Amino acid sequence: VFALIVFSCLVGEGYTNRPSSRELFCIFNHNEDACRYGIGIGVLAFLACIFFFVVDVYFPQISNATDRKYLVLADLGFSGLWTFLWFVGFCFLTNQWAWTQAQDVLIGADSARAVITFSFFSIFSW
Repeated sequence: VFALIVFSCLVGEGYTNRPSSRELFCIFNHNEDACRYGIGIGVLAFLACIFFFVVDVYFPQISNATDRKYLVLADLGFSGLWTFLWFVGFCFLTNQWAWTQAQDVLIGADSARAVITFSFFSIFSW
């Protein structure tokens, strides 16, 4: 759920433009990589959650102990990796938000704060 919130906040209000320009820019210090990183890990985390949920549903039907072991290790390894990536994302987005000029953010400040907050919560949920 946290990944979905991060992704939707960035897609919905993560990009804005100045009244004098038609070009969109990322509200995180005009750094496109910050928005792309948040969207990327949000989408991939959501898809991974769906995949591991399906694996958990079918897990009792897997009779081979070796396959079960590899699935558990894959889940554990992916969760560890994604915990680290959420931590990096939280630090990166927080740093970029700290350097953002107030006059550059006409709308979307609450969404940016929500992205940072739910990135932090995602560290512990993974």
